[in-house]
Amino acid sequence: MDVKTGFFYVFSLVLLFAAFRVITARNPVHAVLYLMLSFSQASAIWLLLKAEFLAITLVLVYLGAVMVLFLFVVMMLDIKIDSLKQSFWKHFPLGATLGAIVVLEMSAVLLSGFKVSESPNPLLVLGQAQELSNTKELGKLLYTQYVYPIQVAAVILLVAMIAAIALTLRERKDTKAIDASLQVRVRAADRLQVLSMEPTRPAQTPSTSPEPAPASAAPEVKS
Repeated sequence: MDVKTGFFYVFSLVLLFAAFRVITARNPVHAVLYLMLSFSQASAIWLLLKAEFLAITLVLVYLGAVMVLFLFVVMMLDIKIDSLKQSFWKHFPLGATLGAIVVLEMSAVLLSGFKVSESPNPLLVLGQAQELSNTKELGKLLYTQYVYPIQVAAVILLVAMIAAIALTLRERKDTKAIDASLQVRVRAADRLQVLSMEPTRPAQTPSTSPEPAPASAAPEVKS
């Protein structure tokens, strides 16, 4: 077994472990992080297969943009884990059925085998043999013939990102934030108000000497 085959098995094992943790992680943020790890391992496998453009696209588009967006959306969502656990067994039969169908389809494809053809020789361009780069040729094609669809897709992704943030961003009740626009419109007269009040009078000190009893009050004499 050569070094390339060893790297392939290492990347494949990490990819399978990360994919398994995506569906078994209890924390949705951890599931998204494991999904990012699986995408990175898949891009490494594409590099081993000499598909540089697909590997770079997988890293830049899915790992660098889409998964980061998913991570922020999941972190902003107020997900109640208890309600998800209660509805798990309710949808388990449907999920198990779909999983069995996927396993059967993959088994049918893998058991039928793949037809491996030899890699083509470098094309003859103007009578001279030149090595062509997949990344360079695809880049020239994308940014010349398909430049407008790429720009439209970029705008759609930007609108989707803004819409996802706007839909998931909720106002918290326990925050003590102050609206900046209200602070800008504040005037000095609104902050300080002078009131006209009466001058204070000195407090009267109570006398310490006991008051004499009234003369009309005579003691009663019992016979």
